[in-house]
Parts: sequence; structure tokens; C-alpha cells
Amino acid sequence: MSDVLVRASGLRVHFGDVRAVDGVDLEVRRGETLGLVGESGCGKSTLGNALLRLVEPTVGTVEYDGADVTAAGRRELRALRRRTAMIFQDPYASLDPRRTVAESIGEPLAIHRLHRGRDARRARVGELMELVGLDPRNGNRYPHEFSGGQRQRVGIARALAGEPDFVVCDEPIASLDVSVQAQVVNLLVRLQRELGLTYLFVSHDLAAVRQVADRVAVMYLGRVVEIGDGAAVAAAPGHPYTEALVSAVPVPVPARERDRQRIVLRGDVPSPAAPPSGCRFRTRCPKVFEPCADHDPVLQPTGPEQQAACHLHGVTDH
Repeated sequence: MSDVLVRASGLRVHFGDVRAVDGVDLEVRRGETLGLVGESGCGKSTLGNALLRLVEPTVGTVEYDGADVTAAGRRELRALRRRTAMIFQDPYASLDPRRTVAESIGEPLAIHRLHRGRDARRARVGELMELVGLDPRNGNRYPHEFSGGQRQRVGIARALAGEPDFVVCDEPIASLDVSVQAQVVNLLVRLQRELGLTYLFVSHDLAAVRQVADRVAVMYLGRVVEIGDGAAVAAAPGHPYTEALVSAVPVPVPARERDRQRIVLRGDVPSPAAPPSGCRFRTRCPKVFEPCADHDPVLQPTGPEQQAACHLHGVTDH
């Protein structure tokens, strides 16, 4: 059995002229949490959706457990839907306000024909609610009767109902109060350990990603510009964009926090409909030099478990 559960090769997702994902090669290893981090609009969520084939790739392939997802027919896609799931950023928007939370959690059981019979499904919904720290006696309530953190727990329970192997967590704590974020992160970590899940954890917040991720992939303007062991990327970033993200993470030691030198990037993120020539980061890069305008850098090793796409490391894609 391969240790790679999900593999994207040459993946592109274009919406007209907008190149939301524009040439991504990525592997998610079985049982790991791969953090996917970058600014808003860089293509992170689109990439997560493409891995589940919730949006159709324009070019490239996605393999799940060795099978080509992009070539899957209706029957194969139905089987994939059971083995994969998504946890959404806004738990309220992802739940039907006209359904009780028990009905929402139980919907995948009906779709995938699991735990047949009303009593069996009701019992399973209760188990899922307990698993995520909710009282099953509240299953007959509606989403608006729950707090934001509780609604996200409902969303997590719903995602787990089909008994998936791979879960895309799309900014799962971004809409929650800071006091609740750590609780949800700890819940996700516990569920991964108990259920043997594989996560893609999407976030614009590198500090949040570092709490949960085994490896980190940094995305900028439709491309992965760095990937590697989470601790290695944080300690010695190989790409100037990653350096800027790391510099923005608060340090919990007051004396070190006072001395922290933040890298402030100049200008705005270019339009994904008209990315710069050569290196896409060059218009904002504090270390830009001559080759950056002419050649598109490719990912190359910068450490034992680390790659970065930057001309500072001397290899270009001609």
C-alpha cells in the first residue's frame, strides 16, 4: 500500500481567464495533516475542492488511493464521495436552517445507505454527536439555536457520517471566536488520532496551521511555492513569501515578540487573470533580482524534507 493517499499532477483550475489553480503537483500522505496556507485569493479553497472533484479540473489529474479521480464515472464518484468529506469555513451557511441538526448529520447516512432503518440511523447520529462533544438530546434543535463552535461541531459530525478517510478542512476555525478555535483544533487532532483520518487543513493563518500540520504547503497566486516538514519550514523558510508569513506569526515570549522583525510585503496580490511573467511573486518580493522577470522557478530541494520555488536556489524552468 502506497503511503500517498491523494496525488495531484499538473493540476489547473481556470474560470475563464482567472487561473485559480495554475500548475500544482501535490501529495497528501496517508494519516498526515498537510497544511495549505496563503493569502486570501491564492487558490487554496479551489485546490481543496478540486482534490474532491467538487470543481472540475481544467487540466491535470487527481488520484485517490491510486485511482484516477478525474476519469471517474458516476458510480466511482459516488464511492469517492463516501471516502472523502469537507468541513466548511462557515458552519451556519453549510447547514440547512430548516433541518434539525440530527437531520443534517444523518443526511450522508441516507445518501450512502449506511445504518439502514430509522432506529439505526438515529442511534448513529447520537454516536456522532457524542464523538464531537455534543449532547444527542439536542439533536432536534435547529442550527440557529447553537453557538458558532457548536455549529462547527455539527458540521464535523456531518462530515464524519460517511466514515471518510480523507477530510478537507477549509478554514475550519476562521469564523470562530479565538476562545473557541483551540477547542475545535484539539477536537480535529483527537478525531484524526482515533479514526485514522488524513487531513488537508486549509488556512490563511500560518500560526493555526503550525498547530496541526505535519507538513506545510505554501500557496501563492495559484502555485505551491514551498512545501516541507512543518517545523523545518517555520525554522528556515526557503521562499521569501514564506519568510513574510513566518515573520507575521506572533511569538509567545514577550521579549522576543518585542524584537520580532516583520517583513511587510509591498503592493497588492496581482490578479490571477494576469499573473506576472517569470516568478509570480517578483512584484512584491524584497529579494527580487534579474532572473525573476524572465524565468518561472520550479520546486527544488532546500533541505531533507523541504522544497521551494525560488531563483535564490539557482534552478529555473526555461
